[in-house]
Amino acid sequence: MPEVLITVGGRQFEVACQEGEEHFLRSAAKTLDAEAAVLVGQIGRMPEARMLLMAGLMLADKTAALEDQLRLAEERAAVAERVAANARAHPERVEVPVIPAIVTDTFAEIAARAEALADRLEERLSA
Repeated sequence: MPEVLITVGGRQFEVACQEGEEHFLRSAAKTLDAEAAVLVGQIGRMPEARMLLMAGLMLADKTAALEDQLRLAEERAAVAERVAANARAHPERVEVPVIPAIVTDTFAEIAARAEALADRLEERLSA
């Protein structure tokens, strides 16, 4: 089991981890160190246990806020998925206006009269 030397709040610690997880341990330590640096900058030097406790609590608070945001995002995504599924299941019906039969019949009658007039004119002109 590899041991990794990390620094948190200006103090070094030797921590064991599983083989291949060294990168994750260093990344977590860097995050914890950033919180500890804020504390040391605001309060100054403090006992190691208190510094680690406060930095851990600050990270836990950030984590809780992110979990709340994630939960809300998941709820919104679930609603959006339900809306999309409903839209796929019930596509919007589009109605195209239809010309009433009386209008088309009237146009047909006018066209027939116009053709009859044209035929009579042709007969008179050719006679």
